Amino acid sequence: MSKIGKRLAPSEKPKSPRKGKLSRQQIILIVVIVVLAIALAAVLAMRSLFVRPEIPKRNPPQQTTDVDGDGKPDEPEGIDYGDGIRPRGGDGERKSADYWTVLIIGRDTGGGGLTDTLLLASYDVTNQKATVMSIPRDTMVNIPYDIKRINAVYNYYGGEERGIQHLYKEIAQLVGFEPDFQVVVEWDAVGEIVDAIGGVYFDVPQDMNYDDPYQDLHIHQAAGYRLLSGDDAMQVLRYRHDNRKNGVMKGYPDGDLGRIKTQQAFLKAMVDQLLKPKNMTKVGPLIEAFNKNVETDMSFQNILWFGQQAVMGGLNTENVNFVTMPNRAKYAYSRSVGNMQSYVVPNARELLDLVNNELSPFTEIFTLSDLDIMSVNADGSLSSSTGYVEDKKAALPPPKEEPEEEEPVVDENGNPIDPETGLPIDPETGEPVTAVDPETGEPLVTAPPDTAVGTGESGGGSTNSGGESTNPGGSSQPGGTPSSPPDTGTTQPPAVGTPSTPETPETPPAPTEPAPEVPADPQLPADPGFTLIGPDPAA
Repeated sequence: MSKIGKRLAPSEKPKSPRKGKLSRQQIILIVVIVVLAIALAAVLAMRSLFVRPEIPKRNPPQQTTDVDGDGKPDEPEGIDYGDGIRPRGGDGERKSADYWTVLIIGRDTGGGGLTDTLLLASYDVTNQKATVMSIPRDTMVNIPYDIKRINAVYNYYGGEERGIQHLYKEIAQLVGFEPDFQVVVEWDAVGEIVDAIGGVYFDVPQDMNYDDPYQDLHIHQAAGYRLLSGDDAMQVLRYRHDNRKNGVMKGYPDGDLGRIKTQQAFLKAMVDQLLKPKNMTKVGPLIEAFNKNVETDMSFQNILWFGQQAVMGGLNTENVNFVTMPNRAKYAYSRSVGNMQSYVVPNARELLDLVNNELSPFTEIFTLSDLDIMSVNADGSLSSSTGYVEDKKAALPPPKEEPEEEEPVVDENGNPIDPETGLPIDPETGEPVTAVDPETGEPLVTAPPDTAVGTGESGGGSTNSGGESTNPGGSSQPGGTPSSPPDTGTTQPPAVGTPSTPETPETPPAPTEPAPEVPADPQLPADPGFTLIGPDPAA
């Protein structure tokens, strides 16, 4: 029977259509959507990971504002430059679209927080060129206190953020412009970075052996080219000189400048290693080292952006110029120590050229009056290229040291002694007091050898022109030595104030043959036989 027009029984349900597969077009569309989503996420992640920095705003103290009422400036508080020059800020016309400057401060916490490593770096991202200038630790800067070395600034102001800000101020005045950013790196970070990238090949310039138990610092490195670990690298970078041995202290021939050269060469080798693409995958250890040992006013994303620009832009070590601040050695007087202190003084003209051509990010041309460069004048006073010296006393010649007055020599009675005659001086007349024979009351005659006339009890004698003393009743004695007086059985003491005559030994019998002449010792003059009181006119 036909079922047309009849209702289906309740138990009979229509069959569902058969499930079909996605078409090729549908699959391609889904894949494209997924890829785009991943790409978009990657782009967003990259944008959040690599962030181009902004030019910082550094407000002068008089322009700081406190809108939120928390008692602190809403933006970073500016540096008080006082009566000194204010360097160029970050709002000038730049040499290229991305031209940046960074002050890098190496702080050694194991060495008492010393900031001996100071680097000013400029990076022209647009043209992929960079310059890194080392500033010697003994550089003289314009500061109001006595010792004017730049490595003393940080600790003088108590370290931490205040010390860094004052150090930043001095370097900004030295080069005439404010660096865009500052990075404080603990020396330990260098070792950790070296280990993170698998070591750095480096040619150690000389044998290094130094031990300092107070800092727990031990340096033992052999000269030569090899792969350095992080610990090896730290030893090489910290080395100044060997321990003193037998009074000799071996080190770099040119002192701290030699240490700077070694640091520059190693940093160049490390940068060359870091710029290799294989090390871009070692982000994790680098981030850890960064978080532990780096303080900066840049974000980590800013630093990654610089790294990305360097790697992707093709920056290599040939385009990185490592230089040392042009300088010459000088000495300046220290009032607090009371002696001359050694300094490194910038070579003004050469530093000015370096600033204008390689360091400054601005198109503006600097002059010497824009840079605060100290110098030592011929009279020992200090001056600045700006015409202003913060230490007013240092701008004056140092005091001349007056010779100490020698205390006069006096006799037992407190009367001064004439240094020429050795006789006491009469305090009333100021003339030397002549010795007097207590028996005769006659002044004693003083005379040089071979011309003196004695007053001995033997009746004296005369001296002939031949230099022999003739004594009646006695034998002649060569050499001007008086003969012995006749034996009277009693010994008469010498008169007071009269030079005593040494005893003459008994003359030996004359030999049967004349004795050969023995030349006199030219270094030992003949004994005149009496004490010389007055000066020798023949001397």
